Amino acid sequence: MENYDYQIRTKKMNNLPIVTMILIVINVLVFLYMELTGSTEDTNFLYTHGAMYWPSVIDNGEWYRLITHMFVHAGPEHLLNNMFMLGILGYQIEREYGWFKYLLSYFVSGIGGAVLSSLVEMRMSEAAVSVGASGAIFGIFGIMLVMIFKNRRRMGQVSAPRLIILFVLMVFGNMEEGVDWMAHLGGALVGVVLAFLLYWPKNRENYFNL
Repeated sequence: MENYDYQIRTKKMNNLPIVTMILIVINVLVFLYMELTGSTEDTNFLYTHGAMYWPSVIDNGEWYRLITHMFVHAGPEHLLNNMFMLGILGYQIEREYGWFKYLLSYFVSGIGGAVLSSLVEMRMSEAAVSVGASGAIFGIFGIMLVMIFKNRRRMGQVSAPRLIILFVLMVFGNMEEGVDWMAHLGGALVGVVLAFLLYWPKNRENYFNL
């Protein structure tokens, strides 16, 4: 009986989205530290703490900004929105996708979103300070789309057409000033490409509960 209980506890632990939980904790701790030492709604403060700004990356070689900007958020609402979405998507995807591929895709999508946004800004002779995990999170969203496509275009109550509609609404329905929607789009596209390369269904009876 004790061995059976141990197996149940072990299975529950294995089902926990550990990487997602760690990412959320890191983001929250970074935000709290920044709030205690300054204002997360001050552009200059965000810049000095690792925000994405392509002239600094290209001209000064500050390549670390491609990663650090993913852990910096502009105000509590920005942080809560991103961590809420990361928690939902990560809980659904991390176990099926595998923690290593999940973590790799998270960072590559975040970097890809920042690169695409920067290329568009360069083309338009613009430069903006950008922060947030949105590009990486949209990459995870793109992975979910591919998972559904590869699982016969449906997993439970979620179908590919429904998810595509939701994706379009999320990306293009929020194009107000100050929202880096190109980073969202870039992150999602990178996530889709990576999932097509790295993901193969383990169990076609798995499904998402959204």
